[in-house]
Amino acid sequence: MVIGTASAPNATGAVFATSATVATSGGPVSANVLVRGQGRSAEVVLGSGGSANALGHDDWRALETAFRQFARDEDIRVIVVRGSGSTFSAGSDLREWVHAAPDDVDRAFAAMEAACTAIEECPTPVIAQVSGVAAGAGCQLALACDLRVFADDARIGMPIARLGILVSPAFAARLALLAGHGLARELLYTGRLLDAAEAVAAGLANRRVPSAELSGATAELVAAVAAQPGPRWSPRNRPSASGCHPPAPPPTASPVGRRCPMRTSSAA
Repeated sequence: MVIGTASAPNATGAVFATSATVATSGGPVSANVLVRGQGRSAEVVLGSGGSANALGHDDWRALETAFRQFARDEDIRVIVVRGSGSTFSAGSDLREWVHAAPDDVDRAFAAMEAACTAIEECPTPVIAQVSGVAAGAGCQLALACDLRVFADDARIGMPIARLGILVSPAFAARLALLAGHGLARELLYTGRLLDAAEAVAAGLANRRVPSAELSGATAELVAAVAAQPGPRWSPRNRPSASGCHPPAPPPTASPVGRRCPMRTSSAA
């Protein structure tokens, strides 16, 4: 059952509703974020299958709103994030950046980071179902989730190096925490994408499965998580928060954490 889309606010003014709970606060308008309720689980679908599911500023704000509302819904036990069609997300829609001023780019990064932080702070476990490409901010979105299931043809990385875009300290830190500083530097400086096998070996994915089995493998993991009777995790004591998602370091804190000139594709 579709329970909310950013393009169709309900009568209360809420952009998203989760489970049987209808939020009373409004949110950004976005046609590229869809939320579905499925019993004790929920699904967030990115994009519409076009433009490699790249997301605009309003889409990132809509994601933030959705996960802030998920945080208040005690009926939802697990959330899946996936892309529409055959790919996860190519990140930010850089068509919005063509005539953007530096301040606009900073606001874009702030919106992306706010969405990722909302996922990390959500007390409900979040699983990324990754097929195709998770690149740039799409990579960050996947890494912000608690668990990641990859199709065997999936790839992940930060290809914005090829565009000369500066990577934010928070983006660099999120990658380094999972992959280690050495591999993070390599991916940030070269824009190389890891395939699914490399992602599992590097700790960026929990498992990889044949593409035809991706949905089934994710559903199996969802059922295992939803079946547990344990308490919902608070932002401070949930496993992903205890050392996996610390505050972003200041720009000069480390070679990986600083803003560094990047020399990638159409995604940020």
